[in-house]
Amino acid sequence: MAGKIDRRGFLGLAGIGIAGGAWPGSLRMYGASAARKIGGVELPTGWLEPSPEFSLAPFWFWNDALSEKEISRQLDDFKAHGVYGFVIHPRAGLPRDIGWMSEPMIKFMRFAIEQAAKRDMWVVLYDEGMYPSGSSSGQVVAENAAFKTRGLFQIDLDEAKPGTSQYGIRIGQDGEPELDENQNLIAIVRRKKNGHRIAIVDRAIREGYSVIRGLHFVEDDPPRRDNHREVPENTPPGGDILNPESVACFIRLVYQRYYDEFKEHFGKTVQAIFTDEPSLLARRGERGAMPGTTDILEHVSSHLGYDFRPYLPALWYSDEPDAERYKRDYERALQHRLEETFYGQISKWCREHGVALTGHPAAPDDIGQLRHFQIPGQDIVWRYIEPGKPNALEGAQSTQAKCASSAMIHLGRRRNSNEYCGAYGHNFTFEEMKWLTNWLIVRGCNLLYPHAFYYSVRGPRIDERPPDVGPNSPWWDEYRPFADSVRRLCWLNTDSKHICELAILGLNDHLPWRAAKVCFQSQRDFNYLEARHLWEDAEVNEKGIQIAGMHYRALIIEAEPPEKAKPALDLLDKAGRLIRWNDEMEDSELLRRIDRLVPVDVRVRPAKHDLRVRHVFKNGADYYIVFNEGESNLEVELETSVKGRHFLLDPQTSRHQILAPEEPLHLKPHELQVLMVTVK
Repeated sequence: MAGKIDRRGFLGLAGIGIAGGAWPGSLRMYGASAARKIGGVELPTGWLEPSPEFSLAPFWFWNDALSEKEISRQLDDFKAHGVYGFVIHPRAGLPRDIGWMSEPMIKFMRFAIEQAAKRDMWVVLYDEGMYPSGSSSGQVVAENAAFKTRGLFQIDLDEAKPGTSQYGIRIGQDGEPELDENQNLIAIVRRKKNGHRIAIVDRAIREGYSVIRGLHFVEDDPPRRDNHREVPENTPPGGDILNPESVACFIRLVYQRYYDEFKEHFGKTVQAIFTDEPSLLARRGERGAMPGTTDILEHVSSHLGYDFRPYLPALWYSDEPDAERYKRDYERALQHRLEETFYGQISKWCREHGVALTGHPAAPDDIGQLRHFQIPGQDIVWRYIEPGKPNALEGAQSTQAKCASSAMIHLGRRRNSNEYCGAYGHNFTFEEMKWLTNWLIVRGCNLLYPHAFYYSVRGPRIDERPPDVGPNSPWWDEYRPFADSVRRLCWLNTDSKHICELAILGLNDHLPWRAAKVCFQSQRDFNYLEARHLWEDAEVNEKGIQIAGMHYRALIIEAEPPEKAKPALDLLDKAGRLIRWNDEMEDSELLRRIDRLVPVDVRVRPAKHDLRVRHVFKNGADYYIVFNEGESNLEVELETSVKGRHFLLDPQTSRHQILAPEEPLHLKPHELQVLMVTVK
């Protein structure tokens, strides 16, 4: 095995390399066992023998009766196939005598961590049983019923009949709400559309709603269903993650318990804790409920800078004036509240205890919340991204990889992650997995969490958010070269400088994709810049935007920016460095405006919309990660702005090849290559 994990470096500041057959005859080839030098140029050790630090770290579904013998066997199997990290993820199918955070579960976790340390592997702990995060498998609510998920409900008092109940709220004989002890009147306001009086009430969500997925099957040891559907599991109540006291309880029950049990491994074998898409109403939201909590209106009005009370009916009635605007304002204010109550508290705890907060928020373009992650991340599930489909470039999901990698750069983090392959179905293939990996790598991801390696596929477990992409997959025997290639590429994307001078402006909860699609298809690389950087920590002048070592000479704007961003944008506009994109703009016009401001880094002949290119500088050399994202063979010439000798590096084997002058690149569908350019 390569050198030990750089544990301090792991946290930092806080398909895949498929060789498409024989290379063209004019290329000189060197085997992996050859000398470290090629044509007088020494290849980095990090490429030839990448550290276990850059390993895939699969979700390891603990989903059946556990034993130390089987845990040890599976760890040996992981390591033999090039997998040196893993996420301990308690999952549906556990027997009830291994409950969430129970002594038996802690015992098996301790054993797995200790065995990982002996093997120089590393571990990520998961903060929930099962998901979304925030309730400690119902223990938060069990400790204090006031910490149950809450919501806002509306009643039209001009239509409600006295003596009746709506949404669990009783209407008195005088036509006014008669509230129970656990219900709070937020406001009574008139609709602007018809003048009706609307009562807004805050209360706890009813039993059976706003739940999370649980760890135990409802039926004891159920058989696999003939239709291969999932079997029911228990559903613990979700916690009120907008309530800081509820979240403090969650931290104590999970994070602090982990530290108390495993503190000698924190920052060493235990590198991070994974939080998974905390959701304001958890799962199975109650009809009529809007996310909220006690005293939420005061926070919303304060954050928005205006009294939101008169606009509350717009949350339910789309025919209210500017209803969509007010819904967006409310949602944005709630996301800000979530940053304060949930992400901020947990991030601070992790920072103080020597581990990274990793995982991902609920939405693919929630870039604002990523500032609280020591390892910003996102997730690809449910075939949201697929080869040969428009969703690889279109829609909110298509922004998620750049969302996390851009956040990493601008926040000064060292790593960014993606949980991927989850719930892609039993028809998922190894070729698709490699394509998804390359899709992420070329967009800057450098820590991959495959979903998932199953401890057990007994009975219905095999059908729980399938497939197993590890030991129980048809491609396990072919896994080692793939895993090695991921380590090389993640090494390349870490501690390197991204060469990019174009940014696209985003909001804390929205990243535009239309101009981004044109940039991807034309090899004009970019990063997303969250708007609040413009007034918080970026230097803006007539030369562009400087932030975290990046210099953006042009900024593309699609959506209406926040008012606070206007001074910086006005300055950029006067300097001619703003590009305002709209639906009527031709692709050629967008590219013309980009090229007028940003020197072209790589020219591709002939033009190929399926080609993706990422340029990084590391250890004195320039690297171009080149990926054929499409379904057809490509033959292209790359003219790079950096002049020097060209070498092709194969991520899968570490073999390296001198590229003759003017020699085109040949890429099969889904193939990724690395072009190294050095002046030596």
